[in-house]
Amino acid sequence: MKSLGKLITSIIFLFALVASCFYLPAIPAQPNLKEALFYQKLKNQLVQCQLCPRRCFIPDGKRGFCGVRENHGGVLYTLSFAKPVSLNDIDPIEKKPLFHFLPGTRTFSIATAGCNLKCKFCQNWEISQRLPEEVDFVYLEPEDLVRKLQESGRPTIAYTYSEPTIFYEYVLEIAKLARAKGIRNVMHSNGYINEEPLRQLTKYLDAANIDLKGFSEEFYTKMAEGTLEPVLKSLKILRKEGVHIEITNLVIPGYNDDEETLVKMCQWIRDNLGADTPLHFSRFIPMYKLLNLSFTPVETLEKARNIALDCGLKYVYIGNVGGNPAENTYCPKCKKIVIRRIGYMVSEINLENGKCKFCGEKIDGIWN
Repeated sequence: MKSLGKLITSIIFLFALVASCFYLPAIPAQPNLKEALFYQKLKNQLVQCQLCPRRCFIPDGKRGFCGVRENHGGVLYTLSFAKPVSLNDIDPIEKKPLFHFLPGTRTFSIATAGCNLKCKFCQNWEISQRLPEEVDFVYLEPEDLVRKLQESGRPTIAYTYSEPTIFYEYVLEIAKLARAKGIRNVMHSNGYINEEPLRQLTKYLDAANIDLKGFSEEFYTKMAEGTLEPVLKSLKILRKEGVHIEITNLVIPGYNDDEETLVKMCQWIRDNLGADTPLHFSRFIPMYKLLNLSFTPVETLEKARNIALDCGLKYVYIGNVGGNPAENTYCPKCKKIVIRRIGYMVSEINLENGKCKFCGEKIDGIWN
């Protein structure tokens, strides 16, 4: 009976192991691979990644779900370290989008290949849904990148385009070096990261825009192959740790645009993060695996914005609709424009010491 019990236990363990992770083929070992952070070594050269909520069990020679963390002989390595696929020093900070953080400035943006979600509507799928060896990259150590950053004169570096969580080790080393040089760190992220690595990163993180893709577990499971709760937890941690937060919600017709869901989401943001949290409703453009859908009607976005304002949120924006009045920042008290925008470009700032110059109301954000 004991042998039978051990056999059953082994079968259950193996089933859980296979079910926990989508394995990807290994690539040949490389001399410049860097050992990953946040993983546990198990028996038989098995490891468990503990960076994101998937907590992948990864056998020797295999990768985790994200495709960029690989087990070599019981040691987990990151395949994306120092391998940016995108470097851009001309992005407006508004493109992240960050509307309440150093408006009118430009940021140095970087990304590597890969992601730990599989969003059917991803706009950067050419890099986020690819393996590191499938995308051209340049080899750039953190010290060299920060040197380029200093030469650019940009006040911030943005970890963006793909998912910063999957190139965590690279982000963390760059962020430490950048902070030491007086350069601020920002990221655009899906928020799908575990608590310990996130808390370590917040020591060097100044601002984050988090994609809150929907507000139900069903939506996350069906549309992103993920779960909602860890994202909500990440948002609360960022707020508690004093990181400036803004939220983007891509409004997809027929999937996450019903009034009840929008009300619940806006109320949660108000009650858990604060009414001063900027919320960006972004227009869906047919992309990737959802080419059969239509553009989000502007009326739907305006309805969502009105719902958010009715829920008590102070700063609510509409994105991907050029020239819409909801691109501007309005004073919550006197309703006058304190920051005027046309797309990503700032044409007017009516702030004095972080306050509305017309009525003196404090406008929440980081302005200098």
